[in-house]
Amino acid sequence: MEMNSKALHNMIGGFGKHLLLLLTLLVGAVYLQAQDSIKVYTVRDGKMYIRLSKKLPAAELDQFIEQYELQSLGIKSFIKTGSKDSILLAGWELGFNNASSFTLTKPLFSFDDINDPGARIVFMSKDPPPVDAAFPSVSNSVQYGYNRFRNKNPFSIQDSVVTFFLRNNLKANTVMLAGSFNNWNPEALPMTMTDSGWIARVKLSPGKYWYKFIIDGNWTIDTDNRLNENDGYGNTNSVYYCTNITFRLSGFSRARKVFLAGSFNNWKNGQLAMEKEGEAWILPLYLAEGTHTYRFIVNGQWMADPDNPEILPNEYNDYNSVITIGKPYVFTLEGFLDAKKVTVSGSFNNWRDDELFMRKMATGWVYPYVLGPGNYEYKFNVDGKGIADPLGIPANRSAGQESSTLVLEPNYTFHLKGFQDKHEIFLAGDFNDWKPYTLKLTRRGDEWVCDVHLSPGKHLYKFIVDGEWIRDPDNKLWEQNEYNTGNSVLWVK
Repeated sequence: MEMNSKALHNMIGGFGKHLLLLLTLLVGAVYLQAQDSIKVYTVRDGKMYIRLSKKLPAAELDQFIEQYELQSLGIKSFIKTGSKDSILLAGWELGFNNASSFTLTKPLFSFDDINDPGARIVFMSKDPPPVDAAFPSVSNSVQYGYNRFRNKNPFSIQDSVVTFFLRNNLKANTVMLAGSFNNWNPEALPMTMTDSGWIARVKLSPGKYWYKFIIDGNWTIDTDNRLNENDGYGNTNSVYYCTNITFRLSGFSRARKVFLAGSFNNWKNGQLAMEKEGEAWILPLYLAEGTHTYRFIVNGQWMADPDNPEILPNEYNDYNSVITIGKPYVFTLEGFLDAKKVTVSGSFNNWRDDELFMRKMATGWVYPYVLGPGNYEYKFNVDGKGIADPLGIPANRSAGQESSTLVLEPNYTFHLKGFQDKHEIFLAGDFNDWKPYTLKLTRRGDEWVCDVHLSPGKHLYKFIVDGEWIRDPDNKLWEQNEYNTGNSVLWVK
């Protein structure tokens, strides 16, 4: 049977229509799939430009945010709730925005300043912090630090003067040193050429510092320094610790590996490798003020420091070596003269009640313990029963817990005006691990106040008013948190 030309034409035409429809669907599917995978960070027309799909897989979105250090923008919260507060606070503008994707833009500053940390902080923040506050040399958040150089020795220190050294670059005309120690001033510290590089001397107190070299006007990190950090504003800076203690283990010349571990690094073995120097193993370290316990690990075997007579008992029926920096605070418990054993424990020793045994005196019990400035919790343990300090400031007493609050060297007073009809107001923040019932405000006139110690740098906080968490109504600085309720921000010089 033969098919006539008209039927053949109709069949081909129908097939063509179906093929066209299929191609249209395929193109549409590819387009939609492409829309779902959009993730762009670039520069357009003098502006930083971000375009993101709202349907990106969580892992891809997290990788994008981490790659370009966009954590402060609260992008995940924006996609989920539509809240753009953090985006606007960081100086970005929301452009195109629909159910599938959105764009963000921000004016780009001069390329001459792109690696200048000070200029970048001012540019990247709607309310820029003091530059020196953004780089505190001493902070409660930094308990220890050590240096890790390659191709050159650590910077030498003599009478608190540190000699910074840039290897090679002998064809450069000028080299400058800028860092947190001179407010990132690119013209303050010219370096001097030597036969092997460039040097500059800076007097520093113990602590953590950030720095860069400026070689013929070009900012660069120290490529021989393994330690570098992003400052949260898009800048990567080299990190240097001005050390204040050198751990030394004499002998053991045949040991293959020797490590240091202690309370300052959460007893992590394999992290702090000691270097062999002559007949000893050494490791210079920066340690914050306070009491630190430690041990050496020689070929896998843990041991106390044989040259240090200062020890405290540990949980393994053995002893840890002790080193202290600073002056002692004397814990005192009046009375309880019939008790057989009294100890003190707190946030400063991980609440271990078998370590700090108090000494019995004529009127009570005492224990001198070195602590740095800060906000602490503590309790006494009388014959196995934990009690708060009867003469101290009460802290959290919920769920059968009793403890007291200790603020050493208070240097800042929080104020909350009004709220006269409220019964209890507490303060919580990064300076007390966000514990809601340790820092209680007291009423003074028409306001509530609380004295605390704040180390230099950035702090986040909130008030708890009769159980309700609120931001500081008198502080315009805040940033978004994981609960989409925001935290107040305070910068301390």
